[in-house]
Amino acid sequence: MPPDALLLDSLAPVTLAARQLELDGSRLRIPSLAERKRARLRVSPLAFLRGSARLFYEILAAHPELAAGPEATGWIAGDLHVENFGAYRPTAAEEDADGSARAVFDLNDFDDATIGPCRLDVLRLCTSLLLGTRDLGITGGARMLLAAALLEAHAAALAGSTDAPHEPACVRALLERVRTRTRRVLLEGRTAISDKGRRFVRGPRYQDLPVGLWREMASDFASYVASIDARERADDELYEIVDAAFRIAGTGSLGCLRVAVLTRGKGGPDGGFIFDVKEQGEPSAAVLVPPPSLAPSTRVHTAALALVSHPPRMLGETTVGGLSCLGRRLAPQEDRLDWSRIARDELAPLARHLGWITGRAHRRALTVPLASPWTEADRRALLERALTLAGLHEAAYLAYCA
Repeated sequence: MPPDALLLDSLAPVTLAARQLELDGSRLRIPSLAERKRARLRVSPLAFLRGSARLFYEILAAHPELAAGPEATGWIAGDLHVENFGAYRPTAAEEDADGSARAVFDLNDFDDATIGPCRLDVLRLCTSLLLGTRDLGITGGARMLLAAALLEAHAAALAGSTDAPHEPACVRALLERVRTRTRRVLLEGRTAISDKGRRFVRGPRYQDLPVGLWREMASDFASYVASIDARERADDELYEIVDAAFRIAGTGSLGCLRVAVLTRGKGGPDGGFIFDVKEQGEPSAAVLVPPPSLAPSTRVHTAALALVSHPPRMLGETTVGGLSCLGRRLAPQEDRLDWSRIARDELAPLARHLGWITGRAHRRALTVPLASPWTEADRRALLERALTLAGLHEAAYLAYCA
């Protein structure tokens, strides 16, 4: 365990809130973003959980009985919650027969990925489900049933079952909606045309890069392009940088070094490509399980390839300002479910689907063969621990808001 890790012997809400306030500014490259991060964490208990992965694992490190459970070891997402699933255009995806872009719905965030017990992902995912469905006005009993359905589907997929649950209507609708989005839609949402051509719109989402960093971007970005799988790389002229800006996005990762790069692409005002180059650091779970001996960007890249059969497009690695970074190309197909609009009768199918996706990913990424399937007693014990963690985070959220 790192020497600076805080063991939270006290689970008092005020203690947890104070620790999160301490953590808020620890990774910010722009200190002025600290209050913006705090505002995002104050939105809801789920938002607080999303932005406090390190605190989650510090609680487990201080109280290992909460981290106990059935065995299964492999690559895990690390910061798994209900909003870290989404639609995206995967690697080597050509247009479908009808001319629209292919899209998949899967895990879509690997920044905190590491090798560890799969139950850690399941605990965090179930905790997020219990917190997130509370905002929908779902009764406590119904929320527990949803979490139980998620756990059952996860255990079945982890054990190798091929009897996948039906894809929920809300997921099918999301995939159909994003399939026909064009590159122009993506560009117009983030850039504007000036006398110099397309540029990122400076403001709350994009800020100018420091001059020194801007000067380094050409070589740093070229290193990223060279690391992309050769089957995805195209002509060098497509990667000519047109503009680059500091990107302000995320909750837990808000304020880390994140550079948006606009390249020439296919040329013309609507032909540009947008890339996201993001700093990678120590995974949040490092206070509980030692991370693999890999560079941060290599760790995240390796995890993405292990956990999903169709990883995001053009994943690659580089360094920016001496920091290990992972790059990827953004696509118009990227989107997430709006949980506030999901019909109540779709929540159970969705919970099962998320459990199945997670179990399938865990089975694919196992580094130690599964000794035996997780039993009903295993799942019941995990649910009880998730319930405790949900209560702790809701209480900490209230103290944080105060």
